[in-house]
Amino acid sequence: MARAALDKQPADVRRMFDAVAKRYDITNDVLSFGQDRRWRREVLEAVDPSYGDRVLDLAAGTGTSSQPFADAGATVVPCDFSIGMLQVGKQQLPHLPFTAGDGTRLPFRDDTFDAVTISFGLRNIVDPVKGLAEMRRVTRPGGRLVVCEFSHPTWSPWRTVYLEYLMKALPAVSKAVSSSPDAYVYLAESIRAWPDQAGLAAMITEAGWTAPEWRNLSGGIVALHRATA
Repeated sequence: MARAALDKQPADVRRMFDAVAKRYDITNDVLSFGQDRRWRREVLEAVDPSYGDRVLDLAAGTGTSSQPFADAGATVVPCDFSIGMLQVGKQQLPHLPFTAGDGTRLPFRDDTFDAVTISFGLRNIVDPVKGLAEMRRVTRPGGRLVVCEFSHPTWSPWRTVYLEYLMKALPAVSKAVSSSPDAYVYLAESIRAWPDQAGLAAMITEAGWTAPEWRNLSGGIVALHRATA
């Protein structure tokens, strides 16, 4: 398995997510102490879809993050490069149009979507800036981007506690609930190696988006970035 400190090999990351697909949602719920549900609500509010809006949910996994957009009346396309994730998602949510796609080569035409969102998946794209540029390509002028991603806690003592949990407790807990606990060692390392809030905003700008801004959730463990096409 590729380590987070090295170049991410797409085939390795894809196999990792295929392996964790069956218990991915319940594992995330346990590891985040249920906070993942709140974070999904925050993403929905940030995207603020109108009825009939076309929304691309990239790195959608099993579609748990996509269903709220459908419930709001949007036309949502869950897209992921893990076939294992898509298969589990299609079994659970057969009405959603799950689509296989590489974040650096999206299978959609220019200016297709009113909004693009990605939650906890940008750091797993082999070239995140290229991925952000692809998201920009498929978003109509004036459309919006919402990125929900792990970040850097803003209070130093809290950051220390968080890193201790991330690197020690997270792999241990995942052994009890995950279908592939070794994958969570990679995930923990990828979170630790990810840039801070300002660093991600700079990447979003580099990819061609305008006016990036962010809001911290859970003390900065997660940051919600928004920008305009």
